[in-house]
Amino acid sequence: MTELAPEPVPTVRPEVRPEVRAMMREDNVRDLLGITLVEERAGRAVMTLTVTDALTNGFGITHGGVVFTLADTAFAVACNEDERITISSGADIAFLAPTTSGDVLTATAVRRARRGRTGLYDVTVTADDGTVVAEMRGRSHTTSRTLTH
Repeated sequence: MTELAPEPVPTVRPEVRPEVRAMMREDNVRDLLGITLVEERAGRAVMTLTVTDALTNGFGITHGGVVFTLADTAFAVACNEDERITISSGADIAFLAPTTSGDVLTATAVRRARRGRTGLYDVTVTADDGTVVAEMRGRSHTTSRTLTH
């Protein structure tokens, strides 16, 4: 029988910045996959995901889309640095090592540059043994829209 993703945790810790809290309340994919926020501040985010059988592909390894989604979610939290909505204008990922059900993946997103409405962020995804699983570079665009808290 295929194991489902863990039950989502519906609350967002009160110490999380208001702009991130507002964004995460509506992030259904994060809830569905069981992605957990570990650390966040403007320009940086750390998120984890425990791989389940339901998140593996036909070869029994973690689906690349799941790894990308974890990295992209950390990127989203890191690049939403203030009340203005910031979205991805593009991202590239390199998959470097496979993982399997039971592995805990950690995505660490860090701002490399931000000028005007454009930003550049690097995200490293590691397995629980420290192996680098993937490297993603995300490009952000800050819109004129603001988040409602």
